[in-house]
Amino acid sequence: MKDTISIIVGSKNPVKVGAAQNALATLFPNKHIECQGVDAPSFVADQPMTEAETRLGAINRVKYCQEHYQADYYIAMEGGVDLFEHGPATFAYIAIAHKAQVSVGRGAQLPLPMSVYRALTQGQELGHVMDSMFNTVNIKQKGGAIALLTEGHATRQGNYTQAIILAMAPMLHPQLYMN
Repeated sequence: MKDTISIIVGSKNPVKVGAAQNALATLFPNKHIECQGVDAPSFVADQPMTEAETRLGAINRVKYCQEHYQADYYIAMEGGVDLFEHGPATFAYIAIAHKAQVSVGRGAQLPLPMSVYRALTQGQELGHVMDSMFNTVNIKQKGGAIALLTEGHATRQGNYTQAIILAMAPMLHPQLYMN
């Protein structure tokens, strides 16, 4: 029987739980991965509008999970938006905790139409804006804005999976990341 790695994900969104499951199954193919999503507050806005706020949301979620649950790894993802020099974009921050280590990473960013960004500055959430634009239902628990704007060639879960794998580097090689 395979050894088990337990993961607590700071969200019950199936896209985020699936990304954590996929990422750790890729990194640890000889282990049984037990992944559970829980409600973990971000303590930031429902739609973070800056890089800093988005990063803080992921860190807050992972800390909450560490304080309230027992697991080998704690993983939190926070999707956000910011207005950059080249225009608005959405991206996600990833926070991973393992024992005393915490690693923070970021997923790829997706350029957003200015009309979408304006709707977000009026208090709407990205998933709702995209659902209205593309006549979809609950896209944030499916392919996300990424799938809609790339015509299905990339997905929210795929972006999160890659970001988790990259953020795991310090845990895979702790001796290289010691200060």
